[in-house]
Amino acid sequence: MSRFHSYLNTSATIIRLYNGTEPFASMLKKFFSAHKKYGSRDRKQISHFCYCYFRTGKMFFTAATNTLEANIITALFLCTTEHNETLSAIAPDLNASTTLPIDEKMLLLQQRTLIPGGDPFELIFPWKSLLSEGIAFRHFALSFFSQPDLFIRIRPGYKERVLQLCKDSGVNYYAIGSSGIGLPNHTKTHELFDVNKEVVVQDYSSQSVQELLLPLQQSRGLRVWDCCAASGGKSILVNDYLNDVSLTVSDIRESILINLHLRFKQAGIKNYKSFVADLSQSDIPADPNGYDLVICDAPCSGSGTWARTPEQLFYWQANKLDHYTVLQKKITTAVLPFVKPGGYLLYITCSVFKNENEDIVESIKQQPGMELLQMKVICGYTIKADNMFAALLRKADVAISL
Repeated sequence: MSRFHSYLNTSATIIRLYNGTEPFASMLKKFFSAHKKYGSRDRKQISHFCYCYFRTGKMFFTAATNTLEANIITALFLCTTEHNETLSAIAPDLNASTTLPIDEKMLLLQQRTLIPGGDPFELIFPWKSLLSEGIAFRHFALSFFSQPDLFIRIRPGYKERVLQLCKDSGVNYYAIGSSGIGLPNHTKTHELFDVNKEVVVQDYSSQSVQELLLPLQQSRGLRVWDCCAASGGKSILVNDYLNDVSLTVSDIRESILINLHLRFKQAGIKNYKSFVADLSQSDIPADPNGYDLVICDAPCSGSGTWARTPEQLFYWQANKLDHYTVLQKKITTAVLPFVKPGGYLLYITCSVFKNENEDIVESIKQQPGMELLQMKVICGYTIKADNMFAALLRKADVAISL
C-alpha cells in the first residue's frame, strides 16, 4: 500500500508545484529529471494521477473542504472504467464502482459530498453558454475523461505500403476516412513510418478540413498563402489535396519556420516561399498581387484540444477570450486584402467557443465582397479526436467600392 500512497503524495506535490505557465508534459520531464529515483512504471503512474486530476477541469474549485489528495483519488475514479490497483488499495469502496456509467459515478460522488452538487458536467466546463452551435455539451464534456487517439494521414501514393506496415507491426489501428489511420496515443510513429514522406501526423479533425476545399479541387496553378503556418501541416495537406499549387508560408515565429523547412524537405516540397510576419501589424511582406487561397489557421484558445492537454482546461479563464478574438479580427482584417477577387479565405481554429468561430466569420462577412460558402464545427469528440472549426469564404470577382 505504501507504493500507492507514494504515487498519490508525489502527484499532489507536482500539482502544487505546477502553475500552468508551460505545458505540463515539459514540467513533468523536468521534475523526473531532477528526481531520478522514479522508475518508468512510477513515472507512468504518477503522470496518470496528475492528468486525471486536470481532466476534471473546474470541478474541485468549489470543493475546498476536500484535500488535494482526496480530489486526485476522486478524479482517478472518474477516469477509470475497470477495477484499479491503486483504488483497490486506497479507496476500495470507489474501486467497487469503477464500471458504473459516468452519470451514476457522478451521482455517487455527489451523495458522498466528494464533488459539489449541480450539473457535474458544467462543473467541469462552466462555459456551456459560450460554445459554438452544434456541439453536444454532455458528450463534449465527457471527452475530457480520456486521451484522444493519435492520427496519421497517408500521403498520396503510400496507402498500400502504410497499411501493410500497420499490419506487420501488430499495432492496434483502424482506418478512418479516405486516408486517415487511428492509432494508440503513444504509438512511436517514427519507428513505423517515414514520417512526412509517407504519412503526416495530423489529427483527424484537422485532416477533415480538406472537405471544405472541394470547390477548388479541379483548379490548377493556385497561389496559396498559409499565413499562420506553424509547422506546416495544413500546407502539406493542401499540397496533397489540390493540384499544382504554388505555396507561400508565413508565421510570427522564425524558430517554428525552421521546423517547417525541415518538414517540407522530408515531405519533398521544394518550391515554396516563406517569410516571418506579425499579421497584427502593418507592412506585411506578402505578395501584393494576392493569392487564390489564403489559409488562416488563427491563434486561438485551443479549447478544442483540451482533452489532449487538460491542464489548459484546468487553468483557463473566460476573460482570456478577448485577447484571442481581438487578435483574430486583426489578423483576418490584415490578410483579406491579399485574397484575390474571386479567391478564397479558409478560416480555421481549434476552438469550441462561438466568439472565436461564428462571431469572427460574421465580422469577415462584413468586409466588402466577402461571401460565406460553408462553415462547420468538426466535433472530434465523437471519434476520440480534437474539435475544430472551419469556414470557407469567397471574395467577389469584382472589387466592391465603398
